[in-house]
Amino acid sequence: MALIIVVVIVVLILWGIALYNGLVRSRMQTKESWSQIDVQLKRRNDLIPNLIETVKGYAAYEEKTFAKITELRQQVADAKTPAEAMHASNALTNQLSNLIAVAENYPDLKANNSFIKLQDELTNTENKIAYSRQLFNTTTANYNVKLETFPSNLIAGMFGFKPSQFLETPEEEKDVPKVTFDF
Repeated sequence: MALIIVVVIVVLILWGIALYNGLVRSRMQTKESWSQIDVQLKRRNDLIPNLIETVKGYAAYEEKTFAKITELRQQVADAKTPAEAMHASNALTNQLSNLIAVAENYPDLKANNSFIKLQDELTNTENKIAYSRQLFNTTTANYNVKLETFPSNLIAGMFGFKPSQFLETPEEEKDVPKVTFDF
């Protein structure tokens, strides 16, 4: 009888260890997926000065746009939390769209190879950021499900595992754009 009790206790301990390790693994995957976003944000921040310098030569009077992009770029770099980084990143994306729109007014700039290459790199990076955000939310969902489902929620509660926050789309980006065909 004592042997059965010892075996049951050993099995329960091993089971608890497996659940704990699964929670740790999920938490680390969530952190790793955030770091992928962080890498892409850094990459975009590194591209922006080159893009601005290229456009500046053609659009000297667009200083307000350049200043705002520089300010937002710094906010992304200084962000302390994923939510702060994503908020600043969303604002930066909007300003970069304005910068690209400015370039539409300069046919020579639109044909400039450096500008085209930088614009392609920036588009590629924005796509990677979007993909990384999706990955982060997926790993966050998997981790949070483990925190809330039985029996791993027991282990999570005992060891103080906290849920991860999803990256959400800002309300202004959820609005359906108006399409008109007025000419």
